Amino acid sequence: MSDDLQLLWFTLGTASLATALIFPFGVLAGAGLARWRGPGSGLVETALSLPLVLPPTAVGMVLLELLGRKFGLGQALDAAGLDVVYTWKAVVLASAVMGFPLLVRSARSAFEGVDPRLAGISRTLGRGRVQTFLRVSLPLSWRGVLAGAVLAFSRALGEFGATFLVAGNIPGRTQTLALAIFQRVQLGEDAAAFRLVALTTALAFAAIWVTERVTRRRPAPAGKGAG
Repeated sequence: MSDDLQLLWFTLGTASLATALIFPFGVLAGAGLARWRGPGSGLVETALSLPLVLPPTAVGMVLLELLGRKFGLGQALDAAGLDVVYTWKAVVLASAVMGFPLLVRSARSAFEGVDPRLAGISRTLGRGRVQTFLRVSLPLSWRGVLAGAVLAFSRALGEFGATFLVAGNIPGRTQTLALAIFQRVQLGEDAAAFRLVALTTALAFAAIWVTERVTRRRPAPAGKGAG
């Protein structure tokens, strides 16, 4: 049971860190895509959404190549003495990449629902772009943004393919709940695997429940707003 708790805390920790890392970039990307309709916007949005449709193993393979010494990123990390591949950092990276599109798409939809005239009024009152974003657009979009963050977190909790390739399946070092389920099934430890499945299901249920509670708008009281 102690091993299961260790897996739980490790998975929750890496998923939380991955969500925190992508949150500001996902919000900004969502806001940008909501307002930018110029040439190339569709191409950018499609590129950001690729991890949603690509096999996770393909994403993991790309990450593994990028972090290798053949490319500048891998060389820079190696020169700085930073080990990423087959460490907990790789788990966070893979989870972040796989969850990023969900955050961006949800944030974009939320910002598209904000009346652009409100931002225009804020600008006429002397607020700059940053102030208008922080004090008008973001507060009005918080439901969709938060829902996107929860969805990204949920995706990180269940990530398997990309994590397996770039981080491996090392017990006590890079093994998450999803990877542990796979390993225990391979070893014929079905009871232990089902126990982890139940734990993962409970986490997924909680995440979906939170998302529904956040995105569901309460009906206005009867008679309110009537002329």
